[in-house]
Formats: sequence, structure tokens, C-alpha cells
Amino acid sequence: MLQYLLGRLFQGLFVLFGITLVTFALLYLLPADPARMIAGRSATPETVNRIRHELGLDQPFLIQYKNHLLRLLEGNWGRSYAQKTQVRELVASRITPTLQLALAGILFELLIGLPAGIIAALRRGSWIDQAVMSFAFFGVSAPQFAVGLLLLYLFAYRFPIFPLGGYGSLAHLVLPAATVGLAGGGWYARVMRASLVEVLRQDYIRTAKAKGVPGSRLFFVHALRNAVLPVIAMVGMDLGVFMGGIVVVEAVFGWPGIGQMVWQAIQLVDVPVIMGGVLVTALFVVIGNLIADLIYPFFDPRIQYR
Repeated sequence: MLQYLLGRLFQGLFVLFGITLVTFALLYLLPADPARMIAGRSATPETVNRIRHELGLDQPFLIQYKNHLLRLLEGNWGRSYAQKTQVRELVASRITPTLQLALAGILFELLIGLPAGIIAALRRGSWIDQAVMSFAFFGVSAPQFAVGLLLLYLFAYRFPIFPLGGYGSLAHLVLPAATVGLAGGGWYARVMRASLVEVLRQDYIRTAKAKGVPGSRLFFVHALRNAVLPVIAMVGMDLGVFMGGIVVVEAVFGWPGIGQMVWQAIQLVDVPVIMGGVLVTALFVVIGNLIADLIYPFFDPRIQYR
């Protein structure tokens, strides 16, 4: 297990290095000029050149990237061009709201998707199966901003059960998380149904039935434990994706997440903030996949890491 963990950590560091390199290269190649954005449209060329020199933007790509890596190793994520604040402080102020929305969104996805997928698989081919899959298709296809606005209208304006937006309490979290859950729950339902149908067709399930294994034990111990493995992988991926920010949902509900921060930074060509947001997203993708891999053996004892 220790050897496996060390190998995965090395892979994770390699992935983070590759993502920072690709992102930095893309930002370097952009035609937009951060110095011009900072100086303003009416600034003279001399002023723009001075700002570019102060920020080190007039140096070759390799020198800029080397300096960026050295700052990261020192724990310095750089300074925002627009807000004149350390990127690490900006990201830290957005981590908690983003993590809350990510975990709550995943919880809603599981609460919606898993029961729906299980019911559809057990009633395969019936009208219940068709109804559940139609609902899943609607959830996958519906734009998140439309779902969010509909939930706001129904449960915050028409029937004022929850706040109209903002951040600060559990009540503020429910509608954004439900919006994420309705969209993602459709994917979870489809994956859960397909996986469970496939497992129920396996020979060991028929053998267990022939041996007289009780239905509840057959389903929960033999079938569901194996069928849930693809869902665990999806949860690991979703953790990383959601930690990168759900921009549309955050915009609809006024949620102060990383997605909003990065979107504003892209509009201003605020390179340090963009790099900080990308790094956080990549880090949580690595962490989410590692957690999913470590959970696998608890559901399938045949999986062993050496």
C-alpha cells in the first residue's frame, strides 16, 4: 500500500507540473496584454512598458515559468494584478464556500441519482424504468442557470422557504446544491442503472440465487457493492471539477466560490489568479481520484494495492 501511495503521489506531482506548464503556456500565448489591462486604454506606451517590466512580462517564456515554479515551491502564489492582493489569500477566502457547495452538490447527486438508478435497474423495461430515465435525461439536458432560476422562483420568491441568494447559512446552501444535484443526479442515475443491470446478469449472481441466498443479502452484498464502483469514480472526478467552481450556479445564487473568482480574473487577464484557480482545481482532481482509489477495496475485496 505504501509503495502504491508513493507512486500515486509522484504521478500527482507530475500531473500538477504538466497542468501548470500547459496553462502558463496558453496564457503566455494569449494576444491579450495584462500590462495594457492594468494601465488602462488611455495609458501611454511608456507606462505600459514600465508595468510590463515591473511584472516581468517582458522576459522570455522559460524565465517567466521558472520564476513561477520557484515562487510556488516557496509557497508564494503571486500577487493579483487587479486586486493587488496575494493570490493565496484570495483562494483561501474562496475555499470554504467552494468546498461546501462541492460536498453538498455531490450529496444531492447521490441522493437523487443512486435511488433512481437502482429503481430503474430493478424495474428494467417497465414504465417506471422509462419514467426514471426520462427524468434523468431531463436533469442532464436542462441548463443549470434555468434550473437555478426556476428553484429560486419557486422556493425563494413564490414560496419564501429559502433565501434568494447569498452565502452564510445552511439555508443559503440548499438551492445551489439542489441545482447541482439535479443536473449531476441524472448522470449518476444512468451510470448506476447501467452498472447494476450488468452486474445482475453476471454468473455469480445466478449462482447465489441458485444457492438460496436471501434477496436482500444478494442485492446489497453481492450486486450493489460491485455496481457502485463506477459511481465512486464519478464522485472522485466531481470533487475536483466542483472545486474548480461551478460558475453558472455561483453566478445565479451569488455564491462566492472559486469559479467566480477565476471568471473575473479571465476577463481581466489576471494571470496569477487564473494560475491559482487552475492549480487548486488540479490539486483536488488528484486528491479526489486518490480517495476514490483508496475506497475501492472496501467495496470489492478483489482489488488489492501492493
